[in-house]
Amino acid sequence: MTINTRRQTYLAEKQDHRKELKHVKIDESVIEKVDKLSLPQKRFYRQRAHSNPFSDHQLDYPISPDHMDWSKLYPHFIDSEKKELTKEVTIADIGCGYGGLMIDLSPAFPDKLILGMEIRVQVTNYVEDRIIALRTNHTKENGYQNINVLRGNAMKFLPNFFHKAQLEKIFFCFPDPHFKQRKHKARIVTSTLLSEYAYVLKEGGIIYTITDVLDLHNWMVTHLEGHPLFERLSEDWESQDKCVSIMRYATEEGKKVERNKGDKYVACFVRLPIPEII
Repeated sequence: MTINTRRQTYLAEKQDHRKELKHVKIDESVIEKVDKLSLPQKRFYRQRAHSNPFSDHQLDYPISPDHMDWSKLYPHFIDSEKKELTKEVTIADIGCGYGGLMIDLSPAFPDKLILGMEIRVQVTNYVEDRIIALRTNHTKENGYQNINVLRGNAMKFLPNFFHKAQLEKIFFCFPDPHFKQRKHKARIVTSTLLSEYAYVLKEGGIIYTITDVLDLHNWMVTHLEGHPLFERLSEDWESQDKCVSIMRYATEEGKKVERNKGDKYVACFVRLPIPEII
């Protein structure tokens, strides 16, 4: 069997599991019918490192937050009588990559619903398969029921998914640097996008940023400090916040930087109240 054939067979098997279990509440009754699944192997999920956020990716997205069916992503949290979710998503990992941050945040915030948004198809499939495998392997403690991923473009459609002031935390972990100046408009932090982040983030909510690229770090800090609805938090605050500690080491990119003994630049900003008009 050739490498290509092995890859196609492997992905077809994972796709079957995904179709069967993606929107199902995974508990002991499901495990009786389905064996525990192995974690996906990244080498089978070929994908370019970057994706053009301005391209038409034929994405599915709700016309408004009220049209979003979250029950498919978090079936464990459905009220059996009302047929509605008992919680809202309040933590978002934008450009979640291979899902490492969400997986570490899940046990740290078991009462919060956490969503990863990723634009790349195969990477999204990998994270979905990873979450399904983790849920089947941790049914006794209902592990990892509070995280999920969807394929989406936050630069275009974030307000289609979230109500005003819905989110408590937004993470931007090792985003695409877009080094060339003509591509700076594609960076995930810009003046225009920050107003959208401020809209979906509640007062007192936090934007977390981390990168190994100093130029990008300075860019994000400059834009966030220049926005009237964000204020930078101190290094002392960062040293005591458990999300910062998790963020430094949870992602694939963070682990790679650690292995290469590179630098990690962190900046966190709090969402300020809207000033009163006098």
